[in-house]
Amino acid sequence: MNIGAADYVHEVKALVDEVSHTQGAAVRKAAGLLVGSLMGGGIIQAFGSGHSEAIAMEIAGRAGGLVPSNRLALRDVVLYGDAPVDVLLGAPGELERDPSIAQRIYDLAPVQPQDVFVLISSSGVNGSVVELASIVKDRGHGLVALTSVQHSTAMASRHPSGRKLLDLADVVLDNGAPYGDAVLPLPDGGAFGAVSTITSALLAQMVVTEVVRGLIEAGRTPPVYRSANVVGGDEHNRALDDRYAGRIRRGA
Repeated sequence: MNIGAADYVHEVKALVDEVSHTQGAAVRKAAGLLVGSLMGGGIIQAFGSGHSEAIAMEIAGRAGGLVPSNRLALRDVVLYGDAPVDVLLGAPGELERDPSIAQRIYDLAPVQPQDVFVLISSSGVNGSVVELASIVKDRGHGLVALTSVQHSTAMASRHPSGRKLLDLADVVLDNGAPYGDAVLPLPDGGAFGAVSTITSALLAQMVVTEVVRGLIEAGRTPPVYRSANVVGGDEHNRALDDRYAGRIRRGA
């Protein structure tokens, strides 16, 4: 049984190759939606819960990424709303399965009609992300879903409508993760070695790079963050942030 680090790297390399080769057209389509939004004065609104929040962080507010981007999170109902902190202290996964939180997250966000949303969920079936996707589409926003098609199609929806994230999106980016996410077998059954974060981050950065290319080709200067840990980075970033005052948040 092959279950060491080298075996994990082998599996990851194969999956990275698969995703990069099969998702090119979807990446370009997603980037087209984002470019259109940004050129129309919009902002990229990114949401993920659980480990998927790491991918929202790849899209919004990081060095080398696009400034006109905003990260939404479950804790927004506490940070920007009046919900008690206890709402965040339930059983793991409980809050992300609650559809009712989605409307509060949307209403608390600095959203404008021209904004586009990128919603990340490898399973794509939990109540919060499906409900948020429904609200986004009802309000007329473009929607990119980053999910595992294999995992999502193997699961029943946890949303009352029976729909899943991939059912609502204008563009679906498939991270290629298997059902259950992990790729190495355990001796007594089950698996370990999760991959969805790696391939989802790859897809997120592929989209960002295509957006930057699209803006340059359109004659625009891409508003891109520099690392705060290089000389002049803070000054460069503050000047760009000021352009989008009131439109982007850089909270916890």
